[in-house]
Amino acid sequence: MRRALRPLVATIAVVVPLALVPAAPARPSAAAKAPTAIGFGGGAATVDVDGTRAAIHVLRRGGNAVDAAVAAAGVLGVVEPYSCGIGGGGFMLVHSARDRRVHTIDSRETAPAAMTPNAFEGLTSFEAQRVSGMSVGVPGTVRAWQKALGEYGTWSLRRALRPGIRVARRGFTVDPTFFEQTLEAEKIFADFPSTAALYLDADGTPRDVGATIRNPDLARTYRLVARGGPGAFYSGALARAIVDTVRHPPLRAGATRAVRPGLMTLADLARYRAVDRPPTKVTHRGLDVYGMGPPSSGGSTVGEALNILAAIEREHGPLASMPRELALHYYLEASRYAYADRGDYLGDPDYVSVPLAGMLDPAYAAQRAALITARAADPPVVAPGEPPGATSTAPSVQTAHLGSTTNLTVSDRYGNVVDYTFTIEQTGGNGMVVPGYGFLLNNELTDFNLASNGSSPPSANQVAGGKRPRSSIAPTIVLRGDRPVLAVGSPGGASIITTVLQILVNRLDLGLSLPEAIAAPRLSQRNSATTQSEAPPLETPEQPALEARGQVLKPTTDPPSAAYIGAATGLERFRHGRVLAAAEPFRRGGGSALVAWPAWAWGR
Repeated sequence: MRRALRPLVATIAVVVPLALVPAAPARPSAAAKAPTAIGFGGGAATVDVDGTRAAIHVLRRGGNAVDAAVAAAGVLGVVEPYSCGIGGGGFMLVHSARDRRVHTIDSRETAPAAMTPNAFEGLTSFEAQRVSGMSVGVPGTVRAWQKALGEYGTWSLRRALRPGIRVARRGFTVDPTFFEQTLEAEKIFADFPSTAALYLDADGTPRDVGATIRNPDLARTYRLVARGGPGAFYSGALARAIVDTVRHPPLRAGATRAVRPGLMTLADLARYRAVDRPPTKVTHRGLDVYGMGPPSSGGSTVGEALNILAAIEREHGPLASMPRELALHYYLEASRYAYADRGDYLGDPDYVSVPLAGMLDPAYAAQRAALITARAADPPVVAPGEPPGATSTAPSVQTAHLGSTTNLTVSDRYGNVVDYTFTIEQTGGNGMVVPGYGFLLNNELTDFNLASNGSSPPSANQVAGGKRPRSSIAPTIVLRGDRPVLAVGSPGGASIITTVLQILVNRLDLGLSLPEAIAAPRLSQRNSATTQSEAPPLETPEQPALEARGQVLKPTTDPPSAAYIGAATGLERFRHGRVLAAAEPFRRGGGSALVAWPAWAWGR
């Protein structure tokens, strides 16, 4: 059957200046799913209340933020299976209280060694590229969890996976958001019996709102990894099952869909490693803004755009003193020019030379800012610049794929902070659940540059064996001195960068509170003729004024999940150990924020 319930829209407005401690909210009910929480002992925010509760459970039992992040991620792999899980990869930022530095873990998927630039040739639609074995990158999530715990955590992987095992065994309830996500992918899911059995009713339609989905296969898989560590995932029976699914896609008998097999081997899985990368860093309003470096383009593009905005302010005055539509216009233009550079220069640094220092040079940002006027660029697709250290390269494809993905943000009482974005790419990945193991595989290799005929022309982001495709993932941690004050991240595919950037602009430049900064309507300009805007009730009030400046705003409503941009989480740390955790009040069904010890529990 097909039954969906429409969620009610609720918004909040709590003004929280960065230097001030907010007042405590009223005591919530134990079962409430709230988008904000204020208290002590650390906090957590995710898109799902079970994921957030798992993180808080760890914090209250002495675990640190990294332990809590891995436990929450394990739960999200069960309850957010279309967005994340052990069949994919991601990027994690960690502020370590031990050395008061920001570290990163790159668990981006890699292309099988046998892949060449013509691997997708002949697949002329995105769906054909996506729903294939060819789109599956070697998953990195399990390696990331073990690496994070080993380097910065205090719990074992076995212990951190217990909440996920429990939720997989007991099940979770289908809500309207999950129903709508299934509806978007039901035709794909119906062609794979292992997927249909888990997420569709017998008549081939999505599980009804209110139904319980249990995943005993994933519970067994988690137990297998808990006992055997990453080796149990990257070798043995589980690895053979992954490779068999990629090389022999488990289509139902009689399916009319043609699915190209992939090239992954057991050797590809065995050689996979998560990698420590240097974070990006820019200074903005006296704060150090850290992000994820290549192969993610998140840190470089957010950082370059912030530098451009700082140069604009030196010329025209503070954004906060401008009419809001003018400040938004400058935000859009800074993003446009930063995206132009992203398109040409960003790729896997193990395969191409990325002029990262030049792109983040304030002097270079001033050159880009000098090209920006009070009207939108004409023509609207601008050329890349020439940052110091750049070498000539062919332009990359500017993808419009918005994807799914999920983000979580956690802090603890010790001063550790984690912002972690992980993904399987599109909603439902490539559509194939590994038979007997209960998790979907990713379609991350469609993030390489692919032309209309499926070929991958020369560029920084060209397909190559062993290479990691460029990503837009942008986990961000902001420090004052050596102490974290803000962390934020979001899903959203190509719009992740603009979501994080706009939240930072709202919070740091325009003076909104963190909850307001997350809730505010979003615009996403990615060096294209149109700027993506949100559908009602989150449309931008300044649209007419922006259009008068030459901006062309266009809402995306197909599929329904694209009507809104991102699904952010974040937290802010104050003096005396107080923390504000924040999630979406509305987008993607609303998120969940909790703290270890709520302010009301302390009588403050």
